[in-house]
Amino acid sequence: MPTYEYKCKKCGHEFELFQKMSDPAVKDCPKCNAKGAVVKIIGSGSGIIFKGSGFYANDYKKAGKNGNGSCRNCPAKDSTCPKDNK
Repeated sequence: MPTYEYKCKKCGHEFELFQKMSDPAVKDCPKCNAKGAVVKIIGSGSGIIFKGSGFYANDYKKAGKNGNGSCRNCPAKDSTCPKDNK
């Protein structure tokens, strides 16, 4: 469930609510009780957080050249790689 930020247009009170996406938006200020004065603030959201093991910088690297100039899985052991001709 996401956390939504709200602000009262009358008193300027800013608050957050942890609510379901299907819940109706808050319209009344909990501080000054102004009816219909609350607006939802569009936030930047949160970044992606990777937890656990298995996320490494080299997991998704593209196939590159090895030390002798050919591709890693290429049968050609010289610089005439068939992939270079595409």
